[in-house]
Amino acid sequence: MQKPNEYDNKRKKTLRWGYLFAVVALCVFVMFLARIIILQNTNVQEIKDDYINKNYREATLKAARGNLFASDGSILATTVMRYDIYLDFKTMKDTVYTNNIGALTDSLSKMFGKSRGEFRKKFDEQRKKKNQYYTLARGLDFDQYDRIRKFPIFKKGKNKGGFIVDRNYKRELATSEIGSGTIGMDDGEHKAGLEGAFSKYLRGTDGKRLEQRINSSQWKPIDFWKVQEPVDGEDVYTTLDLRIQDIAHSALQKQLINFEAKHGTVIVMEVETGKVRAMVNLRRDDDGNYVDSYNYALKDNIEPGSTFKTISLLAAMDDGFIDENTTVDVGNGVWVYAKQRISDGHGGGTYDISDVLAKSSNVGSAKLITKYYSDNPQIFLDHLKRWKLFDKMDIELPGITKPRFVTPESKRWNPAALASLAYGYASNINLLQLATFYNGVANGGKMLKPLFIDKIMKDGKVMYNAKPEVMVNKMASEKAIKMMTHALTKAVEKGTGKSIFTPNLKMAGKTGTARFEYWLPGPMKYRASFAGFYPADNPKYTCYVMISEPNTAKGFYGGTVSAPVFKEIAGKTFLKTPQNIEREMLVSNKVDLNKMVEPNVKVAVNNKQMPNVVGLIGKNVIPQLENLGYRVDFKGVGKITQQFPLEGTTISRNQRIYLSLQN
Repeated sequence: MQKPNEYDNKRKKTLRWGYLFAVVALCVFVMFLARIIILQNTNVQEIKDDYINKNYREATLKAARGNLFASDGSILATTVMRYDIYLDFKTMKDTVYTNNIGALTDSLSKMFGKSRGEFRKKFDEQRKKKNQYYTLARGLDFDQYDRIRKFPIFKKGKNKGGFIVDRNYKRELATSEIGSGTIGMDDGEHKAGLEGAFSKYLRGTDGKRLEQRINSSQWKPIDFWKVQEPVDGEDVYTTLDLRIQDIAHSALQKQLINFEAKHGTVIVMEVETGKVRAMVNLRRDDDGNYVDSYNYALKDNIEPGSTFKTISLLAAMDDGFIDENTTVDVGNGVWVYAKQRISDGHGGGTYDISDVLAKSSNVGSAKLITKYYSDNPQIFLDHLKRWKLFDKMDIELPGITKPRFVTPESKRWNPAALASLAYGYASNINLLQLATFYNGVANGGKMLKPLFIDKIMKDGKVMYNAKPEVMVNKMASEKAIKMMTHALTKAVEKGTGKSIFTPNLKMAGKTGTARFEYWLPGPMKYRASFAGFYPADNPKYTCYVMISEPNTAKGFYGGTVSAPVFKEIAGKTFLKTPQNIEREMLVSNKVDLNKMVEPNVKVAVNNKQMPNVVGLIGKNVIPQLENLGYRVDFKGVGKITQQFPLEGTTISRNQRIYLSLQN
């Protein structure tokens, strides 16, 4: 009987200890649960502030900005990858560091041109400090990155070799001079030019990543793609034709130098589409060089002078007040109207309507417009409104100005104001708007909106195709448009533009010579202009040239200063068209036509094998590869000099291909 009692006692004792342990465990659990509840509901923010927020953050991961192309696929601006290299000495294994540091410093010495000892001393110091984010190099290109990541220690990666890579994007212009002001920029705060205009397509969507604090000023990425991957921007193909842009740039620059002018502008538009094929703005900097840094074509309102006579006289032609038989007596070239003295610089006598334009008669224009519209100037002004000359142009590019005219509602209005309007004063208008008007005349009276975008592409797919947009369907009667075209053609053949006449290319246009700041004391200041289109009998392009403040001792008339620029552009843009152009018009020191007409070689990826593209023209190859579904990163322009992956490497869709071009 004693044994069962002893057994029962031991059992009871064990059970008591078991119950006690369960009770204690339950109490501890309840305390932990209560503590968790308390923490969740009382000092969550304190924990976040004291630890999480101070040691971790969510950082922006910039998206790659899309490429900006010319219409033929030539790169204007592109985003290139740059690599920053950091070292985490805390994660480097002791044996790995000891066994390989000599080979590593030797490799770094050869790459960066510093001594091995300098690298070794710095690395030993940082290793002793257990620096987790030591900056080794910034801004490496792909070739440099691909080289350094294969060095001893680094090739073991982030966890064993402490090799940390931070990828950044840098925007680079493929053209160092031509069109840099037109291409523009978008730095997040300021927008200008094509970059600013199409930023909503180019910029993409930024991603996010987690970063951990290393010290008071350094943050280390935990996982490069941890939170949200960025979405790269779309590629924008502009309407600019690099060949025409180059021709216009060269012709304008040469004339600015010859006449020691302050600045100048050229606009070339395609008649049937309204596409702006070239827009060049050059001004003299403090060093005497001409740079494309300010868009005069959009941002400056000027009194246009005689190029406006085309506008004023077309209104009278459309109303039927003047025709081919209309004549006007300009006397001796001086006329006083409403106490305002109006004078001509090209003789006197009786002019027919084409002579008024051909000889750029201020008196003739003023007499005709005041004769028919002085009793009701609003009829004349309504023509300008119908041609959208009172409106700010609705275009993508930022910064365009709104025209200003002196009207009967203005405080400056007086009877002489209508006469001033007739020959290009009492008004302020930007050059793009004037070029658009001339393009409408060239297009048979259909005025088109100037276009700066051809298409938008994403991953080789066309997302948007631009089409011509009509601003004014019928500017004037067919008779009036033909009459004006004839008069503008005569102005080149026999009038103020005859200095550029050539029987081999029929051109139509109007000179302009406008004084400005004439109310200020000092030397006279002039703007010399020429606006027109070619060929006159079947217009393909409209061109507006303006040169401001030429040296008056060398010349200041539109026919002398600006018209030769128009002639050179007209001749050279028709090199691919069968025209018997004069030999001197074909000379160009900037355009290598042999390179530009090189045939486009078709690129094919057979059996997922990377083809050999070295030696081919980049602008031909890159769009083909992108259309096949590959993402191409490249630097430079011209022929391809290096490629990665190499020929024969197996590649997959959406894989990145890296190309190095000539320059």
